[in-house]
Amino acid sequence: MKVIAFNGSARKDGNTSILINLALDELKNEGIETELYQLSGKQISGCIACYKCFANKNKLCAVEKDIANECIEKMIEADGIILGSPTYFADVSASMKALIERAGMVSRANADMLKRKAGAGVVAVRRAGATNVFNSMNYFFFIGQMIVPGSNYWNLGIGREIGEVLNDNEGVQTMKNLGQNMAWLLKKLHA
Repeated sequence: MKVIAFNGSARKDGNTSILINLALDELKNEGIETELYQLSGKQISGCIACYKCFANKNKLCAVEKDIANECIEKMIEADGIILGSPTYFADVSASMKALIERAGMVSRANADMLKRKAGAGVVAVRRAGATNVFNSMNYFFFIGQMIVPGSNYWNLGIGREIGEVLNDNEGVQTMKNLGQNMAWLLKKLHA
């Protein structure tokens, strides 16, 4: 089994990455392969509504000038998907939004090809707006008929400067519980 995680933060190894890795560590402890894919520094644009994915039905986006298809292929190969984003003006980062749009449309065009995979969102926040970010990522999972494990709180960690999220004890425990619950779910799905 494998979980692919996408870090939508402009800061490659910032708080979002730290939170994602807390969950991934728990998955690794349960013998599940993990990969962290950093969107930082890579080009990805939003959906242009060409609808060619509905005509082609080849599990790829017709726009091939960026990393979208690489990300979509990683989603297809994985059993679980984690999306991580910082809170930018009470929503996901632009790169995360682009990934959600592109992968979401391709999935819908191909009979909800991500259906019944496990999916979870992880949010880094300075102060407020995190639940909207969490919801934005969960909408992607739910419309794709994915299965979303919970944790002991919403999947967010509080901190501004890199590393400050590690001072949020509840956030740290939430990520660990999320990883454990995702591992449990994946094992049940693949029993």
